[in-house]
Amino acid sequence: MRCDLYQKIIENYIDAYNSFDIDRMLSNMHDDIKFENISNGEINLTTNGIEEFKSQAEQAKQLFKERNQQITDIKFNTDQVEVLIDYRGTLAVDFSDELKAGDIIELKGSSIFRFKDDKIIELKDIS
Repeated sequence: MRCDLYQKIIENYIDAYNSFDIDRMLSNMHDDIKFENISNGEINLTTNGIEEFKSQAEQAKQLFKERNQQITDIKFNTDQVEVLIDYRGTLAVDFSDELKAGDIIELKGSSIFRFKDDKIIELKDIS
């Protein structure tokens, strides 16, 4: 495993995510990227391919005034990298009766990255 390279790719991806820079996020992605968002043990979003990922990222960008993923730990395994994350975001729109624009969301979670050809081929966000 190319730990130094993969860590730089992950850090660049997260910095681009925090900056709402979708083009830079995509620069780290394999064309066949598979993305899953898992919350409370259930998959609530899946995308297949870079175009679906881009579309989802554009939609998600509109939901937050600001957002920040902070890496708290990185674990390199045989075929994947697990990144522990502290997440904080300020809503730009009302999500529900309980979650309104301006509210702050704080979560702890992890992201699992798999690579192919030095690009992210699979990403799972788990909270």
